[in-house]
Amino acid sequence: MFKEVYELELKKYNDLIIRKNEKTGEYNGIYDRHKYPVLTRHHVPLAWRFDLNEQTNPLFIERLGINAVLNSGAIELNGKFYLVARIEGNDRKSFFGVAVSDNGIDNFRFLDYPIEFADVEPNETNVYDMRLTKHEDGWIYGVFCSESKDTDPNTTDPYAAVAAAAIVRTKDLITWERLPNIKTLSPQQRNVVLHPEFVQGKYAFYTRPMDAFMEAGNAGGVSFGLCEDINNAEIKNEVLVSPRQYHTITEAKNGSGCVPIKTEKGWIHIAHGVRNTAAGLRYVLYVFVTDLKDPSKVIATPSGYFMAPLGAERTGDVSNVLFANGAIASENGDVYIYYASSDTRMHVATTTLERLIDYAFNTPSDPLRSVDCVKQRKELIRRNLELLKK
Repeated sequence: MFKEVYELELKKYNDLIIRKNEKTGEYNGIYDRHKYPVLTRHHVPLAWRFDLNEQTNPLFIERLGINAVLNSGAIELNGKFYLVARIEGNDRKSFFGVAVSDNGIDNFRFLDYPIEFADVEPNETNVYDMRLTKHEDGWIYGVFCSESKDTDPNTTDPYAAVAAAAIVRTKDLITWERLPNIKTLSPQQRNVVLHPEFVQGKYAFYTRPMDAFMEAGNAGGVSFGLCEDINNAEIKNEVLVSPRQYHTITEAKNGSGCVPIKTEKGWIHIAHGVRNTAAGLRYVLYVFVTDLKDPSKVIATPSGYFMAPLGAERTGDVSNVLFANGAIASENGDVYIYYASSDTRMHVATTTLERLIDYAFNTPSDPLRSVDCVKQRKELIRRNLELLKK
């Protein structure tokens, strides 16, 4: 029995890994979605889930199950595409695994082992959502959320948690060095992104101050701060960059997602915005652009969401959610955006720098009131009707 079941499951795994991906055919002129997820729980190797010893597992039972693969950082190295994925076990704990592909859209395979780094935070319970920054100092940095139980004696909620921004660094995605967590004035800090270049000779971060673990509270949105020493990162001042706005896609909260993409016209950011609905929180992706010389200054804000969950993407562990913390801009101008749907699986959307720039700078900003949105849309229709009459 063991051999037959193992060979059947191995064939299913291999067939999944070698399956070719394809564009969906849905068109908006901005990006192309792809038909199949690039990573799911089924992409995790059998050796990570099953005891492959027939003597100790004669019934071939899964011992350490995987619930989801999501929220991957992304980087291109030596012509290959790497995703550092958040892998959530059936036990709810997350860890990181590195998957690699030759073309960035299919055939992703995990390296032999998950990532392991020094245990320097004794109260840390969970880790997730790593952003990968190829920094001009020569290191590849991973910034992720470090979650701990709230030990404040005045806290009445026994399940209260504290989120902090943690840092690791590597040169090869194999060996990782853990640095102290980032210090900020905020009591909670998640969705932190390291800028890829020095700013004023300092390390620059996009942060997301939070008053509580889940609620932004009075915090204003995506912020920007500098620190002198990455080995003991401390941000003493955070400047609001992309604010939350009433009755928009960022009303409840927002946060940085992918490491900003450098273009000739500015730094393009793919962030996430959250609003409340009758069905719960809805997460979408949006874009803003910051100045090349002053990356704390926003110079373009296309209206509305850049990408929202569609079809099967809307269902999963946490439904109606898109989240991205990894994108790759290749030297040839192609861009690969890796996003998770409903905290369950990873997808890829492909575009180009030319299209991203066009979208970012030529899409009008949100006028923030319905009456003005109607005027904005009528003006577009008027111009189009005049063209069609010619």
